[in-house]
Amino acid sequence: MNKDKKLIIYGIGETAEIIADYFIQDSKYEVVAFTADEEYKKTDLLLGLPVIPFNEAVQKYPPAEYEMFAAASFGKINRIRTRMYQKGKALGYKFASYVNSNAFVWHNAVIGENTFIFEENVIQYKVKIGNNVILWSGNHIGHQTIIEENCFISSHVVISGFCTIGKNSFLGVNTSFNDGINFGKDSITGNGTIVVRDTEPGSIYVGSPAKKIKSSYEAFDVKPDQQE
Repeated sequence: MNKDKKLIIYGIGETAEIIADYFIQDSKYEVVAFTADEEYKKTDLLLGLPVIPFNEAVQKYPPAEYEMFAAASFGKINRIRTRMYQKGKALGYKFASYVNSNAFVWHNAVIGENTFIFEENVIQYKVKIGNNVILWSGNHIGHQTIIEENCFISSHVVISGFCTIGKNSFLGVNTSFNDGINFGKDSITGNGTIVVRDTEPGSIYVGSPAKKIKSSYEAFDVKPDQQE
């Protein structure tokens, strides 16, 4: 595959390693370096590539020539990855997105930037996926569903048609949604949760049918409009 674009991965954790390897093996991007905030930089090399402090990124890898991907998991209800994405945007970087070659994406689906779609995802008719979203492997996103920005969808999640997944949410493995569900922002599902009705924002749900067990804001010490 012709590597005609150059990419910096912002992050040095396991998620960043995995994402970098997918870009290397299955995209047109040449991954040239990792970057991390100075307080988290523990090494000078990762996957054989340089790791540089974030405050040196613009000088060494200018935004006019390099794109970026903010690679982090769902910590603080996705606030950490969102902060990284916003910091890179503030420096003028364009953010890459990735769709695995073994994913199915219908032609009129819309996918935002800094969004990563792993293998065996099915993205159906007129689905809209916002910026800064991760879909791990094997999910089904039904027709005309909207996944708002900064979400993390784990694996084998089934979202039926005409749903809206509120921003910053995390969906655990094997979560399922009935048609037309509005899932409140900043919310979380435990593994195997079945959501049959609309939910409140800022909540953690488990069980079948889904039942709220606590506030996600309290559980993760996050305020509703707080960044990281």
